[in-house]
Amino acid sequence: MGNPLINIQNLRKTYRGASQPSVDRLSLQIGEGLFFGLLGPNGAGKTTTISILCGLRSYDSGEVAVNGFDVRRKMQAIKPLIGVVPQDIALYPELTVDENLRFFGGMYPVSSHELKERIETYLRSFGLMSHHKKKTGHLSGGMKRQVNLIAALLHKPALLFLDEPTVGVDVHSRRVIIENLQNLHRSGMTIVYTSHDMKEAEQLCTHVALMNHGRIICEGVPRRLIDEASVSSLEELFIKKTL
Repeated sequence: MGNPLINIQNLRKTYRGASQPSVDRLSLQIGEGLFFGLLGPNGAGKTTTISILCGLRSYDSGEVAVNGFDVRRKMQAIKPLIGVVPQDIALYPELTVDENLRFFGGMYPVSSHELKERIETYLRSFGLMSHHKKKTGHLSGGMKRQVNLIAALLHKPALLFLDEPTVGVDVHSRRVIIENLQNLHRSGMTIVYTSHDMKEAEQLCTHVALMNHGRIICEGVPRRLIDEASVSSLEELFIKKTL
């Protein structure tokens, strides 16, 4: 594992009115340059953990740092380093693809000329150039997810957070998203990805942590974890670990 880009120590988060914590004394380090999968069923605490790392959720106790910056005190230093792709589509349906991307890209210190070039580059990479004048509300669900991903990439983040990026998409869109994520990782981007799709995670991730009930139940290189447990897949491993 490379240098720890993310460092979580004894993180605990309980939502108001809940009887059990969503994240329960979680400790985790994620190294630079990894494609890291935070995996588990719905309700395991994956989205809560990602939201805390992005500064979108408070937490009860523990220590959380990104690139050495404490998320409670130094979020302004963290924001330029990260791209966030939420599970819900975060686009304006009445704006075109191009208008959405210029709006979100304009939040960062990127010149208009450079932003235009980046938008065109990503649209071509995702095969969406012919759709750039369409209102996003008229796009398919898979295309919306692709545009959602592009919006998080325009400032060229060092660290990309993805929360269930392929949930509910068609086969073609899933392939496009996966191929582009693999290219981004090969180019040196650190990616932290949540999913309950173990087959997809096994294809994508260099390292994984399996979560259940707010805790890490095992962590490591997927193939090594599979071999050590004498199972044939991450899906079988998770079933075995959560019985």
